Amino acid sequence: MSSVISATIITDTIEPEKPKVASAPVRSSGSSKALKLGVKGKEVDNFVDKLKSEGENIITSSAGRKASEASKVLQPPVNLESVHLRVEEKISLTCGRDGGLQNMEVLGMITLKVADEKNGRISILINNNDKKGAQLQTHPHVDKKLFNTESLICLKNQEKSFPLNSDLGVLKWRLQSTDESLIPLTINCWPSESGSGCDVNIEYELQDEGLELNDVVITIPLPSGVGAPVVGDLDGQYNHDSRKNILEWSLPVIDEKNKSGSLEFSMDGNPNDFFPIHVSFVSKRNFCDIQVAKVTYVEEGSPVKFSSETSFVVDKYEIL
Repeated sequence: MSSVISATIITDTIEPEKPKVASAPVRSSGSSKALKLGVKGKEVDNFVDKLKSEGENIITSSAGRKASEASKVLQPPVNLESVHLRVEEKISLTCGRDGGLQNMEVLGMITLKVADEKNGRISILINNNDKKGAQLQTHPHVDKKLFNTESLICLKNQEKSFPLNSDLGVLKWRLQSTDESLIPLTINCWPSESGSGCDVNIEYELQDEGLELNDVVITIPLPSGVGAPVVGDLDGQYNHDSRKNILEWSLPVIDEKNKSGSLEFSMDGNPNDFFPIHVSFVSKRNFCDIQVAKVTYVEEGSPVKFSSETSFVVDKYEIL
C-alpha cells in the first residue's frame, strides 16, 4: 500500500526557520548505502491500486475523484524541507437511508521523502492518539519491534539510509467498522409525500468534533422532467444541475462551530427518487489521529528539521 493522496493540506515545519530549497545530492563515486525500496511516484489512483494488489477491497467512486480534483486547486504552497512527510487518509462509507452503518473503512499512510543524503539515516517518532481501533503496519524494512515498543520508525539495518528522492510509505493503517458512533458526518434525508409531490428535508451533523471538513458537497439525485426544485430554508448554498438531474448542497466548512445544518426543498417525485445521496469533502486533519512528532538522527539523536502535510479525503461516501 503506497502512493500519494492529493488533497487540501496543512504544512507544519518544525523548528521554524526560513526554509531552504533542498539541493540535489552530490553523487558519490563509491557505492551508496541507501536501501533501494522502490519509487512511489503517482498520486490518488496508485494509492488505491496498490491497496487492491495487497488484497484490500477498494471501491472507487466519481465523488471521491471530484473531491481530490477540487482539492488540488485549494492546495497551498508547501515549503518542503529535505525531510518531508505526508500523513494521508481516505474514507469509504455506506449508510442506509433509515439509519445503520453498513460499512466504513479508513485507509491511512505516512509517506517519507528524503532529498539530502546527509539526512538518510534518521528515525521518526510517531504520536499515535488513535482511540478508534486502527490496525497499524510498518514497511517490511522498518524495525517493527522498535516501533511497537517505542513508536519509532527506523530501518532494521541502521547502517543503511532511507532512499533519496523517493516517496516511501513507512507506515500504514486500516480501520474498518460498523459502529455508528464513528461516522464522522451523519446525513439524514426525510422525503415526505404531499399532494403535489414530495417535501424533502435533509440534515447533517458532525459527530467527530475534532474534525474540520472543508468544501463539503452533498449531492442529491432528482427526478427528471419535473422542473426545478423549490428550495426553502437552507444553511450554505445550493446548485441545481438540470443536465445531471442533481441538487448540490455546498458548505465551505463544517466544524464544531458549524456542526449541524439543514436543507428543505419541494418538487414532484416519490421518496425513492432522492437516493442515493453522495458526500464529498477534504480535511486538513486526519481521522485516526496518527501524526509525526519529531525526526532525529540515528547516531547523535539530535533533531532533524522536517516538513509535513496532512490530508483526509473521500473515496466513497453514500447514503443508499
